[in-house]
Amino acid sequence: MSGDARQFPCEQCGARVEFAPGTEALKCPYCGNETHIPSTTEGVDEIDFLDTVTNHLGDDAETEDVASVQCGSCAALVEPSPSHEAFPCPYCGSSIVARETSQRLLKPSALLPFKIDRHRATELFRGWINKLWFAPNALKKLAQLDGRLQGLYAPYWTYDADTVSSYTGQRGENYTVTRTRTVTRDGKSVTETYQDTKIRWRPAAGRVSRDFDDMLVVGSTSLPRDLAEELEPWDLGNLVSYADEYLSGFTAERYQIDVKAGWTRAKERMEDVIRGDVRRDIGGDHQRIHTLSTRHRDITFKHVLLPMWICSYRYRGKIFRFLVNARTGEVQGQRPWSWVKITFATIVAAGIAFLLFMLFEQQ
Repeated sequence: MSGDARQFPCEQCGARVEFAPGTEALKCPYCGNETHIPSTTEGVDEIDFLDTVTNHLGDDAETEDVASVQCGSCAALVEPSPSHEAFPCPYCGSSIVARETSQRLLKPSALLPFKIDRHRATELFRGWINKLWFAPNALKKLAQLDGRLQGLYAPYWTYDADTVSSYTGQRGENYTVTRTRTVTRDGKSVTETYQDTKIRWRPAAGRVSRDFDDMLVVGSTSLPRDLAEELEPWDLGNLVSYADEYLSGFTAERYQIDVKAGWTRAKERMEDVIRGDVRRDIGGDHQRIHTLSTRHRDITFKHVLLPMWICSYRYRGKIFRFLVNARTGEVQGQRPWSWVKITFATIVAAGIAFLLFMLFEQQ
């Protein structure tokens, strides 16, 4: 999966062709000739998790020696530029000129090809920025600059597992008690009744089961996890077998969170779902979970690449990132605030409130 392996010459003019988002073809940016990417009928196989982590990447997992360069500012680990020249880091915008290193990694088994092109992604990005209240003017200007978005394939893990969970807890049911109280109305003390809601707690215990399919975990430490998860859902039913052609013209990041560390995060995400199952199983109006023990069986995984458009922005020494899901168009980002605008708006709001108060007093 080297950069050189992803350089495909145009059949007509010999120029380097790139994958055209939304198609199944490579397109020449000079003469427009398109080269169809051969499709495969082979399914995307799941890999046994325990065999992989206990047998040095396992017997079934396909590995490869890959070249990488690491950003000196944010530590992103990406493939080198095909031209071997300095190029901007997709995560922080710093120029990457570091020396290449080689390491043996699990090869991606599948990917989602880019569906949304740069032009459409830029429109979505601008629309998202224009909806931000109290954003700095510099950020608004950024939305007008073409070419700031970079196409990136981010590394992900997907995990499948069958789970059985035993729990203990409490089921709470509401009931009402009629009470009386003394209140003052029209200068007189009166006694009235009211309904006070209480909770009656009973012990609960049981077992729930759930089969998880394609629980996603981002394999990057440079990509903020909260933003990555906000880009979900992904149409993983449209995964295609990995082919170098889909990456032509785009950057790919190497995973820094390995399959074992990814499984730790996957279990955390699974537990959130399981707790919801437990609460429904307990029933009632309120639930308490005291203990929860889960067994995971038949654990399998895939290493996949998912497409996104990314833009980094520096404001007052801090890096903010904006992401566009290149399949669905979902936009997520870290936004700075303009305290000048917030202060001005606060002063204006206070002034309007004061004027309204004075008018009310005069009337």
